[in-house]
Amino acid sequence: MISFRLGADDLADTRFAISPLSQLMESLRVLRAPALHPLHRGWRRTVLAALDPADLPLLSALVGPTLALPDFLTPRPTAYTATLQEELAVVRATPPQAVRLDLRAAHAPRPLPAALRQAGAPGDGPVLELLDALCSLLHRYWRTALLPYWPRIRLVLEADITHRAGQLATGGARSLFAGLHPNLGWRDGVLTIDKMIGRHAVDGAGRGLRLVPSVFAHKPAPPVSADAPPMLAYPGRGAATLWEPEPVPDASALTALLGAPRTTLLRLLAEPLPTVELARRLGVTPSAVSQHLRVLYGTGLVTRARDGRRVLYRRSALAETLVSGGPPVRP
Repeated sequence: MISFRLGADDLADTRFAISPLSQLMESLRVLRAPALHPLHRGWRRTVLAALDPADLPLLSALVGPTLALPDFLTPRPTAYTATLQEELAVVRATPPQAVRLDLRAAHAPRPLPAALRQAGAPGDGPVLELLDALCSLLHRYWRTALLPYWPRIRLVLEADITHRAGQLATGGARSLFAGLHPNLGWRDGVLTIDKMIGRHAVDGAGRGLRLVPSVFAHKPAPPVSADAPPMLAYPGRGAATLWEPEPVPDASALTALLGAPRTTLLRLLAEPLPTVELARRLGVTPSAVSQHLRVLYGTGLVTRARDGRRVLYRRSALAETLVSGGPPVRP
């Protein structure tokens, strides 16, 4: 069992955060232990097929035999959200001695695997080289494994945070922690995380608690070290919806929303066209077309640009999404 003693100041500074690096590291557990993550089997299969085989030994070595993660690779977020580049900058600034300690703690009681042998070499130089190689590796892995899915992942995480914030507002800390996971308990100012390997207590000491939802976590994951400030990654609600297929767009729905004339205009405006040409194609007067274009332009569904004496209209990125049922694809 691991516990956090949280005083009034800690509760007042309890915050949620979205961490791309935390998602990345949690996803490595899915690659390492697929039986614990049946929901992500399809994602895992796709990612393993796309990764460079030369990267796999080092990626695998970042997850300990008990699925522990090195604390320096899951730094506590300082803001609600950050980019992966910002979080990797924090990782790059880790002192070499902390890198050694965290890697050994994640793999204890076993020795470091061969892919991390540099961490045991004397002097800071080999550790700094390893740290640089790790950051480059994680950036490559991010582009392949998570970046294509990040908009969907982020929506799930934001929805979870909205729900948790409502629990905190209406039921207080007890309601919030009770809803995060069955392994969590809250009593007399102490948050306990049960069924953990190891046992230590962390005093919040006014540093607050960071709660980081994850679509890849299968149980709460606090830092390995007792010296780390209070942080808890936990399984986010709605992860099961992440890989659901997108609904097939109903072609008649856009007409019901905008009306037949404006829908027809949007379909014609896949290329830039002037009012006169639109009127000719539709067999109506230019003034009738202009009336609809004013409405579509005012709602952000068409853009316009001057070409000599003509004004050319084209549907916007938002209209592309409405017409095609998916993100716009343009050269």
